Amino acid sequence: MSRFRFLLLLAIALALGSPTLARKPETGFLDRTLTIRGVTYKYQVFVPDNWSSNQKWPIILFLHGYGERGADGLIQTEVGIGSAIRRDRSRFPALVVIPQCAPHGWWTAAPMEELALAALDAATKEFHGDSQRTYLTGLSMGGFGTWDIASRFPHKFAAIVPICGGIVFPAGLPEDLPEITKHSYPDVPASYAEVAAKIGKTPVWIFHGGSDNDVPVEYSRKMFAALKADGADVRYTEYPGVDHNSWDKAYAEPELMIWLLSKSL
Repeated sequence: MSRFRFLLLLAIALALGSPTLARKPETGFLDRTLTIRGVTYKYQVFVPDNWSSNQKWPIILFLHGYGERGADGLIQTEVGIGSAIRRDRSRFPALVVIPQCAPHGWWTAAPMEELALAALDAATKEFHGDSQRTYLTGLSMGGFGTWDIASRFPHKFAAIVPICGGIVFPAGLPEDLPEITKHSYPDVPASYAEVAAKIGKTPVWIFHGGSDNDVPVEYSRKMFAALKADGADVRYTEYPGVDHNSWDKAYAEPELMIWLLSKSL
């Protein structure tokens, strides 16, 4: 073998073995799929630009609203936390799991709740999510899902952020969702006290628009009062004059991510 050929092969071997030339991990919004009980669902995971497998990462489960239901696996990233990330991803140094509710589903129905938690578990394993810094947030229909899942799994999340949601389903919901009535409460003080007790000491920051015509702001006011009476770590932000879309303001709050990521189980 000539000296030139030897040096060439040596250079190639060193280059292939060099960590600096290793493939850069995928980051940004990544497509993922999950099969549950024979049904395949598409979902997305946001991975920060500086992600590395050498550490555990805080991980956020985001539940979208009624208008983003579907099967494309994309539209749910265009509202709420997904939009906020695209405006300034440096504010979100965390993994964000964004499942999509089926076209005729609802987040508090058992199959969709199972999907949300399965997507969270899959992303936690794949991207080194931190089980001690796992968070839950959602808007509108996703706000209802946030209250329900947090009350059913009170020791799973380090903090929750329900936006324009509630525990009492408002009038006018589609009649093709009979299962959601199983997870609805009557609008009485005992209902709010029961959910507050189930959530326990999990830190909560509630957001709602003061002029919401879709989900009454009283739903959030009553949950705030019940949690406060129960001694919970709870904050409440109401935007006067803001209608149903309180999520744009909520996810743009400078303190929100600082507060959220400061919480740990």
